[in-house]
Amino acid sequence: MSASASTENPAKPARRIPAVPFWAQIVAGLVLGVVLGWITRSYDVQWLHTTLDKVGHIFVQLLKLAVAPLVFFAILVSITNLRKVNNAARLASRTLLWFMITSLIAVAIGLVIGLITDPGAGTGLTPKDGEKPQHAGSWLDFLTGIIPKDVITPFTELNVLQIVFMAAVAGIAALKLGEKAQPILTLSESVLELLQKALWWVIRLAPLGTVGLIGYAIADYGWDLIGKYATFTADVYIGCALVLFGVYPLLLATVAKLNPVQFFKGAWPAIQLAFVSRSSVGTMPVTVKVTERLGVPKEYTSFAVPFGATTKMDGCAAIYPALAAIFIAQIFDVQLSIGDYLLIAFVSVVGSAATAGLTGATVMLTLTLSTLGLPLEGVGLLMAIDPVLDMMRTATNVAGQALVPVVVAAREKILDVDAYNSASASPVDDEYGVRDAEQKATLPVTA
Repeated sequence: MSASASTENPAKPARRIPAVPFWAQIVAGLVLGVVLGWITRSYDVQWLHTTLDKVGHIFVQLLKLAVAPLVFFAILVSITNLRKVNNAARLASRTLLWFMITSLIAVAIGLVIGLITDPGAGTGLTPKDGEKPQHAGSWLDFLTGIIPKDVITPFTELNVLQIVFMAAVAGIAALKLGEKAQPILTLSESVLELLQKALWWVIRLAPLGTVGLIGYAIADYGWDLIGKYATFTADVYIGCALVLFGVYPLLLATVAKLNPVQFFKGAWPAIQLAFVSRSSVGTMPVTVKVTERLGVPKEYTSFAVPFGATTKMDGCAAIYPALAAIFIAQIFDVQLSIGDYLLIAFVSVVGSAATAGLTGATVMLTLTLSTLGLPLEGVGLLMAIDPVLDMMRTATNVAGQALVPVVVAAREKILDVDAYNSASASPVDDEYGVRDAEQKATLPVTA
């Protein structure tokens, strides 16, 4: 009787509320941001304009808050981790070589597009519309600025290049000390993990940050401003797209002998977050995760990705300055020679560390213009449109930062091909057990 009673009115299986994947949250944030930005601009909703500005600003500030210590400890730990890798010097040199090769290809694409499309023609802009930047980059500033005056200022002023220098010195010194430096290395690894965990929390806010950043960009700049720079904007996006979806897949298929589609399946969370955050360094924890998921050994990844996040900038330091130099030269009616184009390529390869993995590429642009002798007032012509351009530039940067370790690992026969071929899950979702939640969550839904 009790047995039959126990079978009566069996509990209905609870319906599950599926967790929304992180990529879908970002896409939703993009769409909502566009809608709110359009409403704000069309109907002059000031409170919404302020709200979007604050939301986007807070998100970027949270990312920047972690930049200085994250870069320092990531570079320090990455250099010391090379001792765990066979042929470390060979891997480091191959990484740098492929950084340079892909940068040269990217700058060549930027120059060709600029010469074909004449982005400065028909804009209606004149030299009077430009404004000289307060801080301009030069080779002297670049070279002398690497070495800090003290150990505190680079962190307070967020001079990433100087932070990288100090971290590299500390890492090399730790390698030379050997076992005596082990307590410092253990502490550094713990601090790095702590910073990355905290940054993961910030990254989870990216959908909200997306709403604010995209919404404010549309509300503040509007389509009219973009119209003035239509050709230049299209050139930057097309150039980045050619590198991202043309050059990179070609290198994967021919040089690494890998399926390019699998690379994008694995790397897409980092590329997507980079598009929104406009920060290579802020995206670095996700870039590390996706690169490891693509089969690159952890010890090599921990060196190559932080190194790339501060020096590997195909979007900001190659395509963009090439197109910007042509654009500004046309506005100021300056004829560029073949030697000038070669200088642009040289600056793009050697000076890319000046971009420092932060939002924007103003330092790199001023460095290029000063090298060519072009008026620095031209920087002011591009500042208004910069946030719109920076999204695609940073996405290209981060894709390259994940690509090169994959290519080098494949060529050096240290890539886990099975892991590469199965990489598809979002590391952001997995970090917070979203997939487990999808499988185990049994939240009842009342009828």
